[in-house]
Amino acid sequence: MDQAPEETGLPPGLRFLKALVILLTLTMIVGVITVVAVIVTRMPQAIRTSPQIPAEIALPEGAKAQAVTFGAGWTAVVTQDDRILIFGADGALRQDVAILPEVVEKP
Repeated sequence: MDQAPEETGLPPGLRFLKALVILLTLTMIVGVITVVAVIVTRMPQAIRTSPQIPAEIALPEGAKAQAVTFGAGWTAVVTQDDRILIFGADGALRQDVAILPEVVEKP
């Protein structure tokens, strides 16, 4: 009777491809573990370094805050009346910058 052919293994080209796929899988696993480890170790540092808001900032009479940004030792408040107020770390007004209206050029 006919006998089943004996399995001799994969052809050399296919064995090489299989090894490459295994190597790629291992590389991706190590990469994902590395990315997760970096995020876990760096995230608490990012949360702890929140900007320091001065205890007291007094806006001028009638000014309403529209946006706030922080720098090293200063806080800037953009008001609805197109001004940028820059306060020091102690909350004192350091600079008042007027935002000029947009100039529209006619063709």
